[in-house]
Amino acid sequence: MRAAVLTTFHAPMEIREVEVAEPGPGEVRVRIRASGVCGSDLKAIDGKSPVVSRLPFILGHESAGVVESVGTGVTTVGPGDHVIIAMNGPCGRCRQCGAGRFHLCAGPARLPTIMGGPPRVTLDGQEIRRFIGIGSFAEYTVVSELMCVRVPADAPLAAMCLLACGVVTGVGAVTNVARVPPGASVLVVGCGGVGLNVIQGAVLAGATTIVAADVAEGKLELAEYFGATHTLLVTDLPKQVGELVGGGVEYAFDATGAPGVLAQAFAATQPGGTTVMVGSPPRGHPAEVDTGLLFASRRLIGTQGGDAAPHRDLPVLAGLYLRGRLDLDGLISERLPLDRINDAVAHVRQGTVARTVITF
Repeated sequence: MRAAVLTTFHAPMEIREVEVAEPGPGEVRVRIRASGVCGSDLKAIDGKSPVVSRLPFILGHESAGVVESVGTGVTTVGPGDHVIIAMNGPCGRCRQCGAGRFHLCAGPARLPTIMGGPPRVTLDGQEIRRFIGIGSFAEYTVVSELMCVRVPADAPLAAMCLLACGVVTGVGAVTNVARVPPGASVLVVGCGGVGLNVIQGAVLAGATTIVAADVAEGKLELAEYFGATHTLLVTDLPKQVGELVGGGVEYAFDATGAPGVLAQAFAATQPGGTTVMVGSPPRGHPAEVDTGLLFASRRLIGTQGGDAAPHRDLPVLAGLYLRGRLDLDGLISERLPLDRINDAVAHVRQGTVARTVITF
């Protein structure tokens, strides 16, 4: 099969012919039909990802495809099924899963998957790791059955792939983590692929004031399209928000992952407000907040992947899309073939796209 292989940090990926294994017990081989290009992939290329330490590596994780074959013991999907590949597959048996905190699954199989998964792809006899055990910048992948979430056959897979990461992270931050109530005031800082879905989540939750903030004016136009009621080109965020929403917003979401932005978002909330760190910051950077603001019953919380339970949340999001309540098509700025993966990466870096989808 063909795959985009990262062989050197800070360098373009190479399209190479690689070998993919047959699925083992409990595993599924999926023919990838669509894969979104995410900011996490760019961090890996830049050598800043905690899960990509040695090369070669196949990146890509926001994906959907068609089941080609299954290993022994697989019962939930079969050949021909259309599936989203979730970023994790909760075991359903550990203490965290038992408490309903599936995103924090501590099952013995989860950590090795996150760190690249069992070797299933080789290049010239050399094992190649795959990003969080998926590696969807390739024509096929082999993953655990637990990571495959079935979707209706009439749902376009270029749209469905977005649910796996950007959409479930953004919407989940609103619905699963902050639990924004109807009528609330919301601030979303960073209007890229994830931030736009925080905005969509706020719309779904019934928020009546949705303030979108960014340093790029073009992204604010997209934010308005997806439901922002107000937009801010950031200069002094707490002051700007305070002038717009007296006393600050009830809920703030930092979707940038940029050091320093989290404290600004936190300072833009009212007493008793909640700030959610949605973006993934560099490791080792402290979050410095004014403790006087924290003392006023404000909350600062984090999330990974919108605290999602894949088999609970992804079908719901797919249903909202099919009923016209969640806009996925508008998120897709362009569709490119695998041969143009490096062009896709460049476009994401330039900030000119909401989402680029690699289609097969």
